[in-house]
Amino acid sequence: MARPLTSYVCQSCGASFPKWGGRCDACGEWNTLIEEASGPPVGGKPLARGGSRTRLEFVELRGASEPAPRRSIGIAELDRVTGGGLVPGSALLIGGDPGIGKSTLLLQATARLALGGARCAYISGEEAIDQVRMRAARLGIIDAPVELAVATSLRDIVGALEAGRGPDVAVVDSIQTLYSEALDSAPGTVAQVRACAQELIRLAKKRGFTLLIVGHVTKEGLIAGPRVLEHMVDTVLYFEGDRGHQFRILRAVKNRFGPTDEIGVFEMTDAGLREVPNPSALFLSERRGDVSGAAVFAGMEGTRPVLVEIQALVAPSALGTPRRAVVGWDSARLAMIMAVLDARCGFTIAGNDVYLNVAGGLRVAEPAADLAVAAALVSAVSGVAVPHDAVVFGEIGLAGEVRQVGQSDARLKEALRLGFEQALVPARRKGAGRRGASDGLALREIDRLADLVDLLTPADRNPVPRKLPRAVP
Repeated sequence: MARPLTSYVCQSCGASFPKWGGRCDACGEWNTLIEEASGPPVGGKPLARGGSRTRLEFVELRGASEPAPRRSIGIAELDRVTGGGLVPGSALLIGGDPGIGKSTLLLQATARLALGGARCAYISGEEAIDQVRMRAARLGIIDAPVELAVATSLRDIVGALEAGRGPDVAVVDSIQTLYSEALDSAPGTVAQVRACAQELIRLAKKRGFTLLIVGHVTKEGLIAGPRVLEHMVDTVLYFEGDRGHQFRILRAVKNRFGPTDEIGVFEMTDAGLREVPNPSALFLSERRGDVSGAAVFAGMEGTRPVLVEIQALVAPSALGTPRRAVVGWDSARLAMIMAVLDARCGFTIAGNDVYLNVAGGLRVAEPAADLAVAAALVSAVSGVAVPHDAVVFGEIGLAGEVRQVGQSDARLKEALRLGFEQALVPARRKGAGRRGASDGLALREIDRLADLVDLLTPADRNPVPRKLPRAVP
């Protein structure tokens, strides 16, 4: 009897090696190489050499093409993130921290689809039938005609999905619990996750149903398993948020049938997840009046303007190395803004502890938040509050200039709709037209960061202007 071939596969990146080693040469992780037996492909027998070949037919690039058909879910925020609904034959991967609400969201989505006439199958590998029914009763969707099953064997799941007419939408919760009998490795390993996902995606595209896969995440927040799993699916969605906070953010990081910069906002309640059609009002609902160290940032998430409050606290440090704590923003960009304030404006806060927070649990990634962060920092030090009826946005350059950002009209229009009366915005370039959404808003154009420091610093303590020393030749 032939000896089975074995290889050592890294459980972090999926790289394969013929011999065991303490450190993976591909990703640098230690003690992640696990011995796995190399079995035949899940879809069938290995290809024999010299076999029959099919001729590949090419078509021209030009030609008429139909847009991808859509199946509306019935949850507006989820439809927005997916690009307008589910595409038949596509595969979606949903990842998130444990307990964030992935199973709750998918159960609510399948119930809406089933009540709309779609045939939906919910396959759980982590919970029993009674547990799923108890959650459905708590959510008020117990009467939805959703077909439930509990299985972890890939062969049983594929056989059930292939039998008869088959479902229109299938949910697998989660991919890390499935196993294929063709492989000797344990469920959740790189080989099992890759093989099970490949077979399910192949079946979904062959039968034409939409596949929704739940994936666990690592401590870094990335989906556990091989990185190739995200390349195999059509859409990757991340469910973000703090379990101690009621807000949940569904963000698309990959979408072959729609935009990748949209977000959906949900609120976790006793009756499940409730969509938030106006997240700006919700993020600002607990905002206080004139408080120093706070500024309202008018940001953009995809095509939607979102207003959030950025809070800063600057306190004397008792440590040799001052502390920097940032929640919801890039800590490296905070260091850059502090350096620009020091070098270009003479506003030094490097020797203090700095705490920065984006209220509401939203993570801001666009550079347009630079000016709002700088306003919060200067306000926290000077004690002068940013006007409570003002929004701030703009990008800061290393020379201390404030740069223009995109979609200014949409930001200003949202601020005007929520009752704001003024805005701190970048100065218009020469020859630029008038801002169309500024009617009703008092605009204060900021050309350089020093202008913002002048505005938020009392005259007796204003460190600007300060001449920098000449460079030594």
